[in-house]
Amino acid sequence: MNQWTEDLISVDLAETLDGLFIQRIKRSPERLAYRSYNRASKSWQDYSWREMGGLIARWQEALSKEHLKPGDRVALSLRNSPEWVAFDQACLGLGLVVVPLYTDDRPDNIAYILDDADVKLLLVQDGGRWKRLAEAIGKESSLQRILLQDAGADDAALLAIDDRLRSVDDTLPANAPPLLQRRGNPHGLASIVYTSGTTGRPKGVMLSHHNMLSIAHASITVIDCYQEDCFLSFLPLSHTLERTAGYYLPVMTGSSVAYSRSVGQLAEDLTLMRPTVMIAVPRIFERVYGRITDQMAKRPALPRKLFKLAVETGWRRFQRDQGRLGWRPSLLFWPILNRLVASKVTARLGGRLRIAVSGGAALSPEIAQLFIGLGIPILQGYGLTETSPVVSVNPLEDNDPGSVGVPLRGVEVATGQDDELLVRGPGVMLGYWNNHAATAKMIDSEGWLHTGDQARIENNHIYITGRIKDILVLSNGEKVPPGDMELAIALDPLVEQVMVVGEGKPFLSALVVMEADNWPGFAQDCGLDPMSRESLRHPQVVSAVLQRIKLALKHFPGYAKIRRVTLQLEPWTVDNGLLTPTLKIKRARVMRHFAREIESMYSDGPAQGKP
Repeated sequence: MNQWTEDLISVDLAETLDGLFIQRIKRSPERLAYRSYNRASKSWQDYSWREMGGLIARWQEALSKEHLKPGDRVALSLRNSPEWVAFDQACLGLGLVVVPLYTDDRPDNIAYILDDADVKLLLVQDGGRWKRLAEAIGKESSLQRILLQDAGADDAALLAIDDRLRSVDDTLPANAPPLLQRRGNPHGLASIVYTSGTTGRPKGVMLSHHNMLSIAHASITVIDCYQEDCFLSFLPLSHTLERTAGYYLPVMTGSSVAYSRSVGQLAEDLTLMRPTVMIAVPRIFERVYGRITDQMAKRPALPRKLFKLAVETGWRRFQRDQGRLGWRPSLLFWPILNRLVASKVTARLGGRLRIAVSGGAALSPEIAQLFIGLGIPILQGYGLTETSPVVSVNPLEDNDPGSVGVPLRGVEVATGQDDELLVRGPGVMLGYWNNHAATAKMIDSEGWLHTGDQARIENNHIYITGRIKDILVLSNGEKVPPGDMELAIALDPLVEQVMVVGEGKPFLSALVVMEADNWPGFAQDCGLDPMSRESLRHPQVVSAVLQRIKLALKHFPGYAKIRRVTLQLEPWTVDNGLLTPTLKIKRARVMRHFAREIESMYSDGPAQGKP
């Protein structure tokens, strides 16, 4: 790329999220907006901003006939695609409130969200997914219309038996009047994003147009983005980080977005699309890191030494560029190490990546050092759905991977009682949908949002030091309340005590103390000797316990799943130091006591299913 050009749309000019898109169409109608894989033709398809405007207009024409009024809630459960964007923009342009859903969430959890938000219209990917949802949702729901994006020949019978169902192909008109920018309220409700909290049921985070617009714009003040940038999108658009930073921000900057076919095809899509910007959660970097280290372990001694030297030299070079270390003679070897080692890794990521943002959960220092050492500029950030979501991110020129970056322009941060990180600014949510008590608990009378994270602030950088809230954050950024899960699991008479673990991990596991009186009969039913400790590790026992846990957690969000368990018979007591005098589990002590068992549960991937 020889030239980088800026073409930013201001928040004031955009006014609303739909206004932002209309301004982009006016600015650069023929430039590339999106690139997506067409599964029917088995080819990549390009969309200009003008073509996207036409698709949005057709959606608005169709939706205008559905007897919806401004403020009504509509939902979508769709793969990342231009269709996701078109539906979102059409709804926002009509003053509707968009409720994004995860495509892999459990049907009963989606049913709860649809009911809680009183959703009138739902766009779902295909008939197969609707079949799985239909039983949980039922006929008595508030849904007036269900649209199938990819309705096939096999769905004819499905469409015939439910008059609420229609295919998108039969719904969208061939043409529609041009889009016009409405004068909507920038501070009006744009979306309700459901996120897990301290209860089993998710809470609806209310975000305004201005919330997400202001954070997208503030992000550009820390990290420059250009018309020539290509974003690779693979985090679900229902994830607020992807939606604000990977969707609204590129519209603001005029950058293009390529939609990856799937996480499984991500490696191939990286080399095909050759992105310059990538936004991910730590789990993605963990997977690449795991593949690299596994491959290097199988190589001869000399390549392993070269790889290690390249990472160490590249890291020192990074530190010098950041002004933290002086020059060393070893830096003279970087050009050859880059050619022999680092460039081969960066080529597998497309060879043009200039920014890789990691957010949603903490990134391991070892992983950050490896990628940065190989010349891949990972920038760690921090935020919550409740802050639209970005609070801070590391700038390229002042990147401290041990921190979560500097606050965005206009975002205030402070530390309160117990060093809790407090946030105030234009991205702070309007509140929780239908939950004033939870809103008042989260946002105080002075407008400070209480994050539940402990932090220190040095040299304008934020360093997360711990958690006040009893919430586990998985490496994909999902937040899970272990206390509520443990209460549900402990209702099983077979379970005496339980502790859910998984902070920073790709999936949840549990340490379980079996109830002494019920264990013998359970073991014998499995055809095993209850007196043998080996029976606690027998696959049949482990599988049966995991099945019971799954049943106990049926009302929790789909990502709140236990993948592995370690079973034991010795109870945790005050005497052995694992319980407090009030009989509460000492989590840190239990973690240390069972460190080896916990490590074993994560040593070679999940035992049951996939993370």
